[in-house]
Amino acid sequence: MRIHPFRGLVPTPAAAPEVACVPYDVVNAAEAAALAAGRPHSLLHVDRAEIDLPAGTDPHADAVYARARENFQALQRAGVLVRETEPCLYVYQQRMGAHVQRGLVAGCHVDDYDAGRIKKHEKTRKDKEDDRTRLIDTLSADTGPVFLTYRDNAEVTVLVNAKTRERPLHDFTAPDGIRHTVWRIPGGAEWVQAFAAVPVTYIADGHHRAASAARVARLRRERNPRHNGGEEYNWFLCVLFPASELKILPYNRIITDLNGRSAADFLAKVKAAFGLQENAAPTPAAVGQVSMYLAGKWYGLRLPADAQADPVSRLDVSLLQDKLLAPVLGIHDVRTDKRIDFVGGIRGTGELVKRVDAAGGVAFSMYPVTLTQLMDIADAGQIMPPKSTWFEPKLRSGLVIHTF
Repeated sequence: MRIHPFRGLVPTPAAAPEVACVPYDVVNAAEAAALAAGRPHSLLHVDRAEIDLPAGTDPHADAVYARARENFQALQRAGVLVRETEPCLYVYQQRMGAHVQRGLVAGCHVDDYDAGRIKKHEKTRKDKEDDRTRLIDTLSADTGPVFLTYRDNAEVTVLVNAKTRERPLHDFTAPDGIRHTVWRIPGGAEWVQAFAAVPVTYIADGHHRAASAARVARLRRERNPRHNGGEEYNWFLCVLFPASELKILPYNRIITDLNGRSAADFLAKVKAAFGLQENAAPTPAAVGQVSMYLAGKWYGLRLPADAQADPVSRLDVSLLQDKLLAPVLGIHDVRTDKRIDFVGGIRGTGELVKRVDAAGGVAFSMYPVTLTQLMDIADAGQIMPPKSTWFEPKLRSGLVIHTF
């Protein structure tokens, strides 16, 4: 893997807790506006600039991108975001309760993305890709990092351990209780050398940001008659985490009805196909197990295993879809069917109970996909089913910004 130190923009230590914000795509406009209220330096004023325009403004309107550029420049003029004096890398640590993960903030090369050395496991949506492409191109900046993972490398771990014993650049706890700590690495030549031994990385989160950065690089190359490959737009902002430190939460499913069946008939169908354990725990204990909530009661299901199946077909979410959701509940396209909803595991199984108790239907609590499963699928060039993984904690945008 090629990694690249760069002269980025960073917030002053005093401003960092206010500037740093959740990723643009985990909140809607109303939620973004609420998070940014009373926080004029929040990067949400750049990443979701429609919050500073009249209610109902089309988020893809020209005025939104113009306001994003204006707000971005204002943060620099005010000295909230300051330019590094030399190229740097950074260690970024997140602590959520007892869980700690430590990644390296660096530029990664768009050619490595296009060549498949930065591996994908999701499809992107054109509208979302178009939006981020336009924002990155308008700002000449990557404001939000792509979340990458790699199989652990002992040399990199030694470097991270040594760096995190030093005094940090930023260290604060966000309102959601997650602690964010950043260490600056001037130069970083030994880190570049260490990552040269990492053969590939995998996108954990940020497929649209990665695809958009590659599109912007192609646009800039077409516009630049003197393009020579050394330009900063050939790199995009990433944080690279060792796989052993990451935490994947499940993406649970709620179906709003039983496809015209009574609860008793539905239970009989499920029991015939999977067997049922009554009074099961709300959270399944292992791969191949699913907990189902119906009519005030939890049931345990065991999914059929097929060791000969391909990596995608072996996933619990695939087996549940193919063996139960489609044939019994009539959910054939989870991307478009309005009868299914997805609940990130960070909300807990209590959210499933609350929603089913209030509106009926049935909920399925999943065991999380493992990093090994994700990497196997990416290595096979396959695509994960929609809403399969939920990584937590989320990376904050604005702690380091890459410009070109």
